[in-house]
Amino acid sequence: MKNHKAYGINMTILKRISFNFQFCCIQKPIVSILLLSIFSLGSAQENNSKHYSNHEIEAKVDSVMATMSMEDKLAQITGPRLKEIMVDYEFSIEKCREVIPNGIGHFCQFSSGLIKSPEELRDLVRKIQHYLITETTNKIPAIFHEEAITDFATQGATTFPQQIGVGCSWNPEIVKKNARSTAQNMRAAGATFALSPMLDLSRSAHWNRIEESYGEDAYFTSRMGVAFANGLQGDDFKSGVAATVKHFAGYGTSNNNIKELYEEYLMPHEAAIKIADAKSVMPSYGKYKALAVTANPIMLDQILRQEIGFDGLVVSDYGAVNLIRKGHQQVENSVMATAMVINTGVDIELSSPVAYPPLPQAIKQGLVSEETINQSVKRSLLMKAKLGLLYRHPVIGKDGALDFDPPAYRNLAYETAKQSIVLLKNDGLLPLKKDIQNISLVGPNVATVHCLLGDYTYQSMILFWHGKEFDPTNPRLVTLKKGMENKLRKRVKIKHERGCDWSSPLETKIYTGSLGDDRLSKLRLLTIKDLSQPDLQNALKISEESDVIIAGMGENLYLCGEGRMRKGIRLPGEQEAFVEKLIATGKPVILVVFSGRQQLLSRFEEKCAAIIQAWFPGEESGNALADIIAGNVNPSAKLCVTYLKTESEQEINYKNGYDSNNLPQYPFGFGLSYTTFEYSNLRMEDVADVTGERFSISLDVRNTGKMDGTEIVQWYVSPKDKISTMKPIQLKGFQRVALKAGEKKRV
Repeated sequence: MKNHKAYGINMTILKRISFNFQFCCIQKPIVSILLLSIFSLGSAQENNSKHYSNHEIEAKVDSVMATMSMEDKLAQITGPRLKEIMVDYEFSIEKCREVIPNGIGHFCQFSSGLIKSPEELRDLVRKIQHYLITETTNKIPAIFHEEAITDFATQGATTFPQQIGVGCSWNPEIVKKNARSTAQNMRAAGATFALSPMLDLSRSAHWNRIEESYGEDAYFTSRMGVAFANGLQGDDFKSGVAATVKHFAGYGTSNNNIKELYEEYLMPHEAAIKIADAKSVMPSYGKYKALAVTANPIMLDQILRQEIGFDGLVVSDYGAVNLIRKGHQQVENSVMATAMVINTGVDIELSSPVAYPPLPQAIKQGLVSEETINQSVKRSLLMKAKLGLLYRHPVIGKDGALDFDPPAYRNLAYETAKQSIVLLKNDGLLPLKKDIQNISLVGPNVATVHCLLGDYTYQSMILFWHGKEFDPTNPRLVTLKKGMENKLRKRVKIKHERGCDWSSPLETKIYTGSLGDDRLSKLRLLTIKDLSQPDLQNALKISEESDVIIAGMGENLYLCGEGRMRKGIRLPGEQEAFVEKLIATGKPVILVVFSGRQQLLSRFEEKCAAIIQAWFPGEESGNALADIIAGNVNPSAKLCVTYLKTESEQEINYKNGYDSNNLPQYPFGFGLSYTTFEYSNLRMEDVADVTGERFSISLDVRNTGKMDGTEIVQWYVSPKDKISTMKPIQLKGFQRVALKAGEKKRV
């Protein structure tokens, strides 16, 4: 029985079944020496190991607040960018005294806009914290926060596959490991707060931020999100970093149905908060019932604070407070916008604050009370205390030489990539046989690093927001061509030609007027240097001479991401016509699709010998892909989204069942292997206690093929009879099972 047959399990579900998250069962300059002595030696280590009770932490915060002026307090609920206190991208004590004389709450995306070595970045953070501790009245360090969707967004750090690809691993444990390595890199630089995980449900391939999601299923996203938050925050929060659950809630959908909001869109956020104790929440740019979420008391007070019980820190998305007036046009002036947002419960305005500084004016007008401001300040300081920043001699960064991409992390990136790459079709060509002697590598994505990474990586941030080319050797990015050469060049002759470009003319529109932060107004068109012009005729010539054609097609980090909307979801530009020409050579074509979303592939399903969905697979992309193609690795990934046959913009959720007139190209949970699996001996309780949080199901899984492999067992439930209040099919559990050829395990 194949795993998709689990769709056929029927049972009467009388009450909502909660999900089970433990299923189944060189010489330093003088200033550096000074900073080192302040931040990392002696009593600092003692302080870092001391545990304070919640009562002690609250008492500490109250004592600090008792001596603070209103200016001091307002500083703690805002967050500028580092450039505002720097001159020519270097630390300036004069700018600090000018811009942050009363201290500051956060520094926003502090590393993704800088070209700094790990040691330079850490030392910069230490200099700024030294100023805050020695020259401001309250001596409170700042929180340095950064993007962390594919690891710490800074130069030289490991870059894991984009989140939608990681979702296809169906492996919460590897998500947790990745997040833990991210936290360790961040702490080494002095950062303590991550703007991740993103837990929005993505049910349309047209949504430009789908790549940042774990796909379309709420339970599945909850499992992955809990793992991410646990990995970031760790067992000891003073050595972890704060996880920010975003974008609360229902971002990326126009669905305002209250039942689906509670049962679907809120679930991943609630799980991360209640199960993983995520410390921070970021509201979305969107609206709920016509009111911006950032100023929406139903969302942020009633649902988040009262019903879910969240008592942590709420931070605005970048520019979202000012957006209440300028974008949503829901108030007449910025003071009213400020009052609406802070009264609703948004504690900190990010970034480069323009709305919260006028809060004294709002107090004078009776729009905001001092008690409300004090509440947000207290939450800000409680966060700092829990992170170990509010006590004497805080540990800021890790001493000595730093390596943000050590061998262990690179190996983790490789493991994640090989578990994330989905084999969608295979006519038996893969894995490549030993008699293959000539391979042609063609297409815009076989030999460039720009298809390996997605949005909110360091590389995309430095390129788009700052117009600076990133260094593909720091960390080292392995292309498909390089990976194939690494794995096969001793026995196979490999020829390469691009053959076509990504898109000609560029088909992406940058929506500078859409909801989002004002960085979009500075977004630059992608210009990739040092690439030869594609030669179509040469590509066809080497393909005709080859035994197998490997075509690397799809998107790059320009064609998908925030603020970037494509006209459609077909292979961009001239790529479809190019693939048709490759097929016409009569040689078998392996289509490798790099993208941040599902692409329309129905045109090639019958014509290509094999199709591989690689997503944006990170720094070890080429090695992982080559090992799968060569048969050194047996693919195990399964789709965490539905792959459509059309360009319909309708939101798709497998739970509703698939329309017989519009069946998907590949359903949710689909993915091929080089081996086969057999299910047997399904056992479950005759009567399930639906008042509890879990019930037991077990079965045998056997590898019936000749190659070791990993199966992902997926458990679905359906109502025995049609119940209008229930979805016809729902994922309720999953587990990865590694099996040697012929081996059987009880799951």
